[in-house]
Amino acid sequence: MYQLEEKIWFWLLLILPVMVVVFLWTLLWKKRVQKKFGNTTAIKRLSPNQSVFKSVLKLGVLGLAIGCFVIALVNPKIGTKLETIKREGVDIVFAIDVSKSMLAEDVAPNRLEKSKQLVTQIINNLASDRVGIIAYAGKAFPQLPITTDYGTAKMFLQSMNTDMLSSQGTAIDEAIQLSRNYFDDEEQTNRVLVIISDGEDHNDLSAEVAEAASEEGIKIYTIGVGSAKGGPIPIKRNGVVMRYKKDKNDETVITKLNIETLKLIASEAKGAYIDGNTTAVVVEQIRDVLNKMDKKEFEAKEFAEFKDQFQWFLGFGLFFLILDLLFLERKTAWLKRLNLFNENL
Repeated sequence: MYQLEEKIWFWLLLILPVMVVVFLWTLLWKKRVQKKFGNTTAIKRLSPNQSVFKSVLKLGVLGLAIGCFVIALVNPKIGTKLETIKREGVDIVFAIDVSKSMLAEDVAPNRLEKSKQLVTQIINNLASDRVGIIAYAGKAFPQLPITTDYGTAKMFLQSMNTDMLSSQGTAIDEAIQLSRNYFDDEEQTNRVLVIISDGEDHNDLSAEVAEAASEEGIKIYTIGVGSAKGGPIPIKRNGVVMRYKKDKNDETVITKLNIETLKLIASEAKGAYIDGNTTAVVVEQIRDVLNKMDKKEFEAKEFAEFKDQFQWFLGFGLFFLILDLLFLERKTAWLKRLNLFNENL
């Protein structure tokens, strides 16, 4: 396990492409100037020790030195001690709708991106709870099992899109059914399923499945993303809208937020419906729900100690810098005799 302490220093790596551009421009400028004084053969006779290879080599070594210094500033750390930590929290599974209707832009930037923003902010405000992620459309798919690794959870979250499941539709009941397998600890009484969707359920079984989940101690909270007015479903190519989805009658499909379905599912599982239009409100309501729940103690393995590794990169950076200073841009005598790089051709 590793950590990067100061990632902002990575921006300094932009110096490297700038160096290459300046070097190439200087090389071309020199060649143009030299041509004004004579042909290539005459110039080689006047400056026989000039070496393009050595100039490139010096640039490469200097680039390595700068790269090492930048990584040293970032200060990578490696975990050296793995400990079992006792934590208290609630198991929370997020079921995110990735059907095509979530591409509607009646909320900015679209329903799916808004859903991902909501879940990200909820995770950012968690303390020691465990989280899991489910993606669903026509079918439900386990995206991330229960974990305390919030960084990994957010990484998987950002990779979700409407093309990840080939089966289209909105089968909320399958997402609920799959979540029941996530909560495999019979002693865990505080189990929360958060469904983020526009509520366009293509199945009438969701309420029944939600009631069955409630009997197992799972509370379901639904977050509605979208508007009652609705909007068309854009079909894009390279970020540009090509057309809008049409039905079999060649009419533009308008997808609307179905609040009633989401409220029914939440009520069957002793939860509540939350309007997802305002992120701060959603985060606050979820926080209140979790704070009122009793926490269960569980064990999690975590790296407790991290050691700095910047000194290695600082050392390599100094080595490459000294090496660059020792290199001369003219041909080295013994290399010239060996002609390893065909410099005499």
